[in-house]
Amino acid sequence: MSDARQRCPECSGTLQRERDETVCADCGLVVGADRIDRGPEWRVTSDGETSGKRTGAPLTRSRHDRGLSTEIGYGRGETTRLSGRKRRSVARMRRQHSRAQLGSKRDRNRVYAFTEIRRVVGALSLPRHVREQACTLFESAQNEDLLRGRSLEGFAAAAVYAVCRVQAISRTLDEVTAHARADEGELKVAYDALNRDLGLPTGPIDPREYLARFATELDLPQAVESRARDLAREAVEDGTATGRNPGGFAAACLYAVARDRNLDLTQAEAAAAADVSAVTVRAGFYALRDGAE
Repeated sequence: MSDARQRCPECSGTLQRERDETVCADCGLVVGADRIDRGPEWRVTSDGETSGKRTGAPLTRSRHDRGLSTEIGYGRGETTRLSGRKRRSVARMRRQHSRAQLGSKRDRNRVYAFTEIRRVVGALSLPRHVREQACTLFESAQNEDLLRGRSLEGFAAAAVYAVCRVQAISRTLDEVTAHARADEGELKVAYDALNRDLGLPTGPIDPREYLARFATELDLPQAVESRARDLAREAVEDGTATGRNPGGFAAACLYAVARDRNLDLTQAEAAAAADVSAVTVRAGFYALRDGAE
C-alpha cells in the first residue's frame, strides 16, 4: 500500500509496504522492516477445526490449584505402540504424578469440597460466577480454620447458599439442602460460622427476589408479576413482610394480584411453587389485605 505522506530519504520516491518491509518504489531502498505480524494467527487442530487458542484452559477459582496442574494423559494410540515394560513405567509415573498433586490433607479436603460445590451449583442451575465465588468463600473459611470439627459437605452447601444470599439469587435453604449431601442442621451451623466469622454482607431476604421465578412456574402474565412486585415493595417498606417467610410472602403477593384479576390460581398452587404450606400463603394474603385496609 502506498503511503503518500512519506517519501524515500534517498530519491524522494513513493514508499510502499510489501509484506513486512517498507521499500521505495523507485530505487528499491528498504526503509524499514516490521517483523511483527499483527493479524490473527489461526492454526488447524487435529480434528480439522480452526482455533486461535494457543494456551490451555483459563484460570479458575473452582479448582484447588486454579487450573494450573498438569496431567499425564493416555493419548490416542501413542501408548499402544510402547512395549509392555514401558507402558507399566508410564502407568507408574501417571499414578505417582496424580498422588503428588495433593500433598496434604488440606488440599484433599479442598478438592472434595470444590467438587461438591460444582455438583450443587449444577443441580440448582446457578451461573458460573456463583461457583467461583462459592469456592473462594470456602477457601477463605478454610484459611480461617472454620472447618475444624464441622462437615465439609455442610460448608460446601453453606458457601453456595451464602453466595446466593449475597448476590440476591432466589434459592431457599430447603432447595439447597435438597441437593446437598448435608442435612439442614449441618448447613445452618456452617452458614452461621461463615456469616459470623467472615462478616458476609447479607441482610433480610427480600420477597421480590422470588417473584420472577414463581410467576414463571405458575405461568402468570407479566402484569401480575409487576403488580405483585409493587405490593411486596410496599409491604417491605411498611413492615408488613417483617418476620414472614420471604418465599411464602412472595407467593401470597402473586395470589392476591391473581385473585383481584379473577385468574385461576389457588392458594395450594401458589404454596407449591414456593414450597411452603397453604397456611403460610393464606397468612401472607390476610396480612396484605389488612395492610391495604
